[in-house]
Amino acid sequence: MKTKDIKNLSITQLEKELGNFKKEQFNLRIQKMNSQITNSARITIVRRTVAKILTFINQKKKEKWAKEL
Repeated sequence: MKTKDIKNLSITQLEKELGNFKKEQFNLRIQKMNSQITNSARITIVRRTVAKILTFINQKKKEKWAKEL
């Protein structure tokens, strides 16, 4: 998922996407353990996407909190 796409999502949408990517990350780890993985680079891509999503969730929560003050 591209950064500009992530930036435009709301917090609830980001949390839903985070859950989807976490499930994919888990499945990729299981495939790696069983030597069934076809694209090992996907593990890195998913890990970085999870980090991007978490970063944007935290940023949006901080902005929301700052507006409430």
